[in-house]
Amino acid sequence: MQRRHFVASGIAAAALPKLVFAQALEKPKVTIAVGGKNLFYYLPLTIAEQLGYFKAEGLDATIVDFAGGSRALQAVVGGSADVVSGAFEHTVNMQFKGQPMRAFVLQGAAPQIVLGVNPKTMANFKTVADLKGKKIGVTAPGSSTNVLVNFVLAKAGLKPSDVSIVGVGASNGAVAAMRAGQIDAISNLDPVITLLQRSGDLKIVSDTRIVSEAEKVFGGPMPAGCLYCPQPFIDKNPNTVQALANAMVRANKWIQAAGPGDIIKVVPESYLLGDRAVYIDGFLAAQKALSPDGSFPAKGADTAFKALASVDAEIAKAKLDLNAVYTNSFVQKANAKYPKG
Repeated sequence: MQRRHFVASGIAAAALPKLVFAQALEKPKVTIAVGGKNLFYYLPLTIAEQLGYFKAEGLDATIVDFAGGSRALQAVVGGSADVVSGAFEHTVNMQFKGQPMRAFVLQGAAPQIVLGVNPKTMANFKTVADLKGKKIGVTAPGSSTNVLVNFVLAKAGLKPSDVSIVGVGASNGAVAAMRAGQIDAISNLDPVITLLQRSGDLKIVSDTRIVSEAEKVFGGPMPAGCLYCPQPFIDKNPNTVQALANAMVRANKWIQAAGPGDIIKVVPESYLLGDRAVYIDGFLAAQKALSPDGSFPAKGADTAFKALASVDAEIAKAKLDLNAVYTNSFVQKANAKYPKG
């Protein structure tokens, strides 16, 4: 009798941590805003969702997709979403605007954004200076794809006002705009870039899918996709933020060990843009630019600040606390919990 009672108590105790953990989440229902969910830039988010990693942490996560990262950010600022899956540099920009946001788990070790020109409308393209007066497609104005354009233009002595920026999204609409000659250049991501490359509708100018190339362009490590949110949300919901970080770190590690066939089985059919071979090529191009463990590099915030400062004189003059735009504390705990993913 005593032994049976002891065994029963042991079973109850074993079940208890999960129950307590689920109850300890301050906000189990969370809404994540993302700008271009089908992009490899946000692949860890999709993997965490599709493989049930959010659910395993006791989270009921709703992911809302927008045309670009700047619109996803607006959703959180406006209160219709809790967390952004977006570009790291927005955290620097938002501190400058007096609305502190903090990134807590990294998805991309490099921006993975490619700037390329349209061979139809720019057959004689030689240097970035040739883009003066041209139309450049970005996912959405103000998004990281736009920031890269501004940065590359600045290096060539051009101002953002020297070109016309056109929002084309991050899917078939972006591909169609290039093929129809509606834009002269594009700043976008995979699988859009690989699709355009394959069909001969793109000549690459700058490729930050290659980590070493990204570091050359930006002069240091440039963190890319991440989960970030207002600092007050982290303060009020630390267990919820930890659960999100846990799920994303597991996804990061799964991706590093995955082959193209594994990815094809997990992502929604619509992500393939009608061409599995292109999607596989895109994955192989992007895989090394994704974060292996969710950690932010020590000098990443400095690189992001310099990139923004190079195109915005007001930010260049600002005194910002760059340690406040990210934290690795949640990622460290997540890696301790899931050392192998």
